[in-house]
Amino acid sequence: MVKIAILLADGFEEAEALVPADLLRRAGGDVVLVSAHGKEYVTGAHGITFRTDVSLDRLDKTDLNCVMLPGGLKGTEALCDSFAVRALVQYAVENGIYVAAICAAPSILGKMGLLEGRRYACYPGFEKEISGGTRTGKKVEHDDIFVTAEGMGVSFEFGFRLVELLFGFETATVLKEQTRYA
Repeated sequence: MVKIAILLADGFEEAEALVPADLLRRAGGDVVLVSAHGKEYVTGAHGITFRTDVSLDRLDKTDLNCVMLPGGLKGTEALCDSFAVRALVQYAVENGIYVAAICAAPSILGKMGLLEGRRYACYPGFEKEISGGTRTGKKVEHDDIFVTAEGMGVSFEFGFRLVELLFGFETATVLKEQTRYA
């Protein structure tokens, strides 16, 4: 089964995490909401509280197919400040696991030097924190194992791109029809 870990810290942008989570679950994925800081409940940027499935220190990373980082300024800062989060992202890169980041979260990848020589998308202004890559202006960008997106307004496009990469074009097309996206 395709397994996706979505890392959450207080202040994350709710739609950027949950729209892709919903689409990936509909596609048949094992989506795991991961508390980056060991708390069972995590509160998003707009005051919506979610119960996570597991804490990062208990996540079995050996069978992951994708690690996803939602944006939200405070959530992104908290994820970036976490050694354990950066270690998981590095593990994903070293093992060819997709790394997806939306809105402010691509800045985490930029600070880690992972977007050097790569195409990416991010929330306007955060390109200042990403050196050596090219912000293309696309809403969603895919370069090798990295999938990045501009922000909350493209959460569906971001989620469908992940579905396409992890489950195939046909699954993404059917899901778009079922959800009335297409």
